[in-house]
Amino acid sequence: MSKPIAEAKFYAITAEAAVKTLQSDAGRGLSGSEAKKRLGVYGENRLQKGKKTSFAKKFMLQFGDFMVLILLIASAVSFAVSCMQGEANLADPLLILGIVIANAFVGTVQEAKAERALEALRTLSAPHADVLRDGKRAVISAEALVPGDVVYIRAGDVVPADLRLLESVHLQAEESALTGESVPSGKSANAVCDETCGAAERKNMLFSGTGISAGQGVGIVTATGMQTEMGRIAAMLGDEETPDTPLKLRLRRTGKLIGLLVLGICAVIFLIGLIQKAEPLEMFMISISLAVAAIPEGLPAVVTIVLALGVRRMAAKRAIIRHLPAVETLGSCEVICSDKTGTLTQNKMTVVRCAGAAGELNGQDRDALLSAAALCTSVEGGEKLLGDPTETAIVAAVSDWERLQKQRVKAAEVPFTAERRRMTVVLRTEGGYRVITKGAPGAILPRCTYVLLNGKNVTLTPEMRAALSAKNHDMANDALRVLAAAEKRTEACPETDDAAESGLCFLGLIGLEDPPRPEAAEAVSECKRAGIRPVMITGDQPATASAIAGRLGIENKAVMTGAELESLSDDALLQTVQTCSVYARVSPAHKMRIIKAFRRLKLVTAMTGDGVNDAPALKAADIGCAMGKNGTEVAKNAADMVLTDDNFATIVSAVREGRTVYGNIRKTIHFLMSCNIGEILVVLVSFLLRTPTPLLPAQLLWVNLVTDSLPALALGSDPPQGDVMRRPPTARDSSAFSNGLGFAMAAEGMMIGALALLAFTVGRVFFDADPMQPAVGRTMAFAVLSLSQLVHSYNMRSTGPVLGRGMFKNRGLNVSFLICSALMAGVVVFPQAAALFGSVPLTLTQWGIVAILALLPLPICEMQKRILSRTAKVKNMTSGVKKRVIFNK
Repeated sequence: MSKPIAEAKFYAITAEAAVKTLQSDAGRGLSGSEAKKRLGVYGENRLQKGKKTSFAKKFMLQFGDFMVLILLIASAVSFAVSCMQGEANLADPLLILGIVIANAFVGTVQEAKAERALEALRTLSAPHADVLRDGKRAVISAEALVPGDVVYIRAGDVVPADLRLLESVHLQAEESALTGESVPSGKSANAVCDETCGAAERKNMLFSGTGISAGQGVGIVTATGMQTEMGRIAAMLGDEETPDTPLKLRLRRTGKLIGLLVLGICAVIFLIGLIQKAEPLEMFMISISLAVAAIPEGLPAVVTIVLALGVRRMAAKRAIIRHLPAVETLGSCEVICSDKTGTLTQNKMTVVRCAGAAGELNGQDRDALLSAAALCTSVEGGEKLLGDPTETAIVAAVSDWERLQKQRVKAAEVPFTAERRRMTVVLRTEGGYRVITKGAPGAILPRCTYVLLNGKNVTLTPEMRAALSAKNHDMANDALRVLAAAEKRTEACPETDDAAESGLCFLGLIGLEDPPRPEAAEAVSECKRAGIRPVMITGDQPATASAIAGRLGIENKAVMTGAELESLSDDALLQTVQTCSVYARVSPAHKMRIIKAFRRLKLVTAMTGDGVNDAPALKAADIGCAMGKNGTEVAKNAADMVLTDDNFATIVSAVREGRTVYGNIRKTIHFLMSCNIGEILVVLVSFLLRTPTPLLPAQLLWVNLVTDSLPALALGSDPPQGDVMRRPPTARDSSAFSNGLGFAMAAEGMMIGALALLAFTVGRVFFDADPMQPAVGRTMAFAVLSLSQLVHSYNMRSTGPVLGRGMFKNRGLNVSFLICSALMAGVVVFPQAAALFGSVPLTLTQWGIVAILALLPLPICEMQKRILSRTAKVKNMTSGVKKRVIFNK
């Protein structure tokens, strides 16, 4: 037998044809020799392990960032040149190297997540299988199964491989994790399915890794290992690369831009120095020093810490982040694709409506209907009910289950089958026997002669039959699972099934559903207000998906099925996803296509889910959100975030936190870059004017490590602004310098640099005895540069004016301001520190000038913000219009 036989559509042929195609024998199974031969062809029945990248390789890849490479090269060259000059300056290179290595280590640890997804899938496989070999039943390792093996299964088993049923008795399989079906799927060996049907509709198939909830059967193995439906999901997980987060892309672009600017500036300065006939080595050292000063070496560490703070806050809100950049990604989210079962709904069948010939049932007639239906079940247990979810829902709806259980003395039972679509129990009573039948309304109503009406049995008229059929149709259109119940009393126990199931009294219709979570509708509404488009992707029926979507507020005018999606090209799907928000009867591959279509539109996309069938899409999305309570381990390991309360509303809190984190990261980039631009300009202008150096290397290092870093960290914990959930999401391809941020940084950097140069000039001209040895001017420039940056950090708290709008609400920023100000004063006042940093004590007048110049960034930036806010408002309005065009075509 050749390997491609596993691709045959066994669900579309009869059981006999399947056995023949697989060249097996339903009565004897495979021979031992044939099984061994096939094992050599197909391999063991297990999922392959995914490719793993070594820790060392992951660690080395962290150093590929353009800005980091420039920083490392500059540090190495600086150290080499200092050694050549006999100084061997280790402070700067070691400090920068330590920061870079620490950041790379954190990144490596955070990226070691997706490889566990395949391992979790492997644990779903059954360890043993009851198989027929050489005409004898034997229990063997499930890994030894091959196509053509005949396997016995029963309630409680985990299916060991994909099987085509040969025999089935009341067989039901729990497949929600694989197909998205909210109730167990009834199975029948006699069914022959359409070639185009999806996995959820293949009633004659059992799938590896799913569970048998009721009945028993015999099946023939059609696929093993990576050829099974579970194996295909494993292959998709292994092949799918986790996309770069928007934050990584923005920081990468930012780093490249900063690096190129720094290289350009250094090259210009070096060339100017050569033209002016300066010493090449001296010019080279100045260029390298400028590069080290210009690059915000603290930025990677600050961003990591800001993300970690966001992770901690989100964990307190029951959202566990599995790798740091996912915090910001959710804040940039533009589309949330959600599974229905267990995510938007409770994954718990519930009785919601009861109807009879006269309309909705209440009171005595409703109690009679539910009590009878509860007696016609196989449910066991008291507080914790065990059995089929539909039956346990009916039992849960009655108020006196303990009393009813005592009445459930069965004399006979006719079990449910897919062909009969009903089950019947005969109960012993004091006066004889009570026959109760429950099942599909179409299978019950023709067997009824009477109907219960206001507590009395009345003759069932044709008009009543038509009314009941219409009511059944209406309830089904409302996406309810509809069952009917009927009963009769007899003195003697019926001798045949037909005798038991005739002359019944119709009790009514029971409508059940997996209801939406109470908080899901408000969460969907909140997402829409935040500019996020909610999309439902489920394996359930189209009518059910549409009804639930409508109740939650998700656009449901168009519902696309997996079969319809299959016929679309990628370009056609690209157009479809812009208008369709509900997808039903989809497979894992379909979910991935939908996610990738949104990503091709450059929309930051999140995917929520709990099942194995959701795992590939969870990994392919920009951010995958798995359910922590009822979610499978496969889904959790493939996701970036786990919701510990399985609450869709938690996503809204996570989005709010993500937007706050991104806003804080922009604040830190804004602050650090404007400060570094100021430092560059101080060094550059003084060089061009051929004045003495305004800042010594030790002073620059102090400013970068203390004055810059502590306020930047404090800005990372800034509380959210009030309108954070009323803004449109940040587009994937937007720059970290968008909305006027680049211009603001340049302008503010020039301001800080100008203030430091002004302080240097004042001190050098008016207070230094020798202008070529400007100790006072250098100290004043050092103090103004440091203190003006501390004052400037308060400007970062809001894109609007901060005066009078909670300027001092960030306690961490207030503390960092006081600490850094005290430290700055200390390196000037205390002789030992002053000697280390090349500063001198200042007089009261000089401190007054320093204070005035250091405070100027506040009023200057207040004026700047009023101008920029008008420009940003116009841009945001334009961006908002474009987004609405995408979502509301």
